[in-house]
Amino acid sequence: MRLALAHQETDRIPIAMVCSGINPPALAALEEFLRRERGLGVAEYLRPLLDIKCVSPRYIGPPLAPDEDIWGVRRKQVSYGAGSYSEICHYPLAGATNPRDLERHRWPSADWFDYATLPAVVSAAQADGEPCLMVGNGNIFETSWYLRGLEQTFMDMALNPELTHAIFERVAEFYRAFFRRVLAAVPGRIDLVFTADDIGGQNGLLMSLDMWAQFIKPRHARLNADIHELGAKVIYHSDGAVMDAVPGLLDMGIDVLQALQFDAAGMDPAALKRNHGDRLCFEGGVSVQKTLPFGTVDDVQREVRRLIETLGKGGGYILGPSHAIQAGTPPENIVALFDTAASYYPFSATQ
Repeated sequence: MRLALAHQETDRIPIAMVCSGINPPALAALEEFLRRERGLGVAEYLRPLLDIKCVSPRYIGPPLAPDEDIWGVRRKQVSYGAGSYSEICHYPLAGATNPRDLERHRWPSADWFDYATLPAVVSAAQADGEPCLMVGNGNIFETSWYLRGLEQTFMDMALNPELTHAIFERVAEFYRAFFRRVLAAVPGRIDLVFTADDIGGQNGLLMSLDMWAQFIKPRHARLNADIHELGAKVIYHSDGAVMDAVPGLLDMGIDVLQALQFDAAGMDPAALKRNHGDRLCFEGGVSVQKTLPFGTVDDVQREVRRLIETLGKGGGYILGPSHAIQAGTPPENIVALFDTAASYYPFSATQ
């Protein structure tokens, strides 16, 4: 991972599941497949393949209600048939009209976490090797709209910018304080900080670049500067069609662009590598919209090889699914993803 992040080629492509996972129905099918075909479970299969582990400090803040997060956002389980997703059912700032209304909200504090536990957490994560360690999640825009509502937040950005700036600023300052405390507690031992804000949809950006630069970019830039000052790199997640935003994201200070939803309009791995690969690393890319759920094993193998050849040349690529692997995805395809990634590396001198 460290070689890849330094834009150097490695003995195999690094593999990770950042902002990903395997949804329960697909996980159960994969577990059954691996037990039958290879005599081992999913955890045992993935353990030697995945190069990133997540760590976090212990929460010691005030008790939270069931399905409530530290921001006061509440969620409920909504069924999709074979399983369920946790969907927001309460936006605590939905009724705010001006910055003064924010004083009545219970804002989280970086003091709500026990950073003294982190050295032991990190040592445990490294007990069976030396994985790349990552801590998250710094999602300023997303946390803000979780508090307010997505549609209302977009309306506010156009019609109530004073309130929008006030919310975004409180959220950003929490994340700055939190990550400074985390990184200071284990100096030099955390490699990546996961940050995020979905700013792209299937067909383009969700907002203008001018609006993004006004409300979001400066706050992420300050957060990224803090992270770099304390010796970690920034991995930034956005789904969707974000090609037009990449120069600004680089200027904002990200080191790794994550998700790589190449099914979205205009998302081109060759162009990303050609135009930005000297400064930017990449993580993700294997389609959870088309190839993994609906392709054949051969399709998955071809896509994995193509991404390695395109994005992995000269280092700088960590392969993984573009997001959560969904229910109904054939277990053979999931295994094809990881088996191919672990065995195919056309740049190695021994290949």
